[in-house]
Amino acid sequence: MSAPAEPFVAGSTALVVAVPEAEPVVGELRRSLDSSARFGVPAHVTVLFPFLPAAAIDDAVLDALREVVGSCPAFDASFTGCGRFPGVLYLVPEPAAPWRELTGAVWSRWPEAPPYGGAFEEVLPHLTVADGQAPDVLEAAEAVVTARLPVRTAVAEVLLLEFDGEAWRRRASFSLGGGDAAGRQARPPRGL
Repeated sequence: MSAPAEPFVAGSTALVVAVPEAEPVVGELRRSLDSSARFGVPAHVTVLFPFLPAAAIDDAVLDALREVVGSCPAFDASFTGCGRFPGVLYLVPEPAAPWRELTGAVWSRWPEAPPYGGAFEEVLPHLTVADGQAPDVLEAAEAVVTARLPVRTAVAEVLLLEFDGEAWRRRASFSLGGGDAAGRQARPPRGL
């Protein structure tokens, strides 16, 4: 989830897969080059942003999320290279298909919440390292990141994050393939 041009709005929500294994590789760069990190968003691949307004997320929505996310199998992913959008440096997750299927499953259930508000014709899975930066900054960041790759992760959980006006906080989590974390309410925030 990249930071929008305007500040995040309180009550916004997002569905993401946190990638803690990427923090040693991109954490320091993200804190200085990606504004979403300064608002508590961990290294992640976005499943769906923006999702529903926080006020619209009730027990029925949480149950539906548990069902939709649980219907998608857990998978392993690797980040072995970088990609770019204008002003953005990101890690490319491989394979891409399971990420797209996960986003597609959630979007199919909530067509009123298209990825990135429908701003892009094609949605590419990615882990943002730098956003809104000049090309020379992106080049320098890419050189640092590339030397530290690969990153490998087991993708087993989707987080529901909510912006409270000051930071993004974990509201709930849902397991892929029906594991232990399916739909449990969040404990007090742990650095998110």
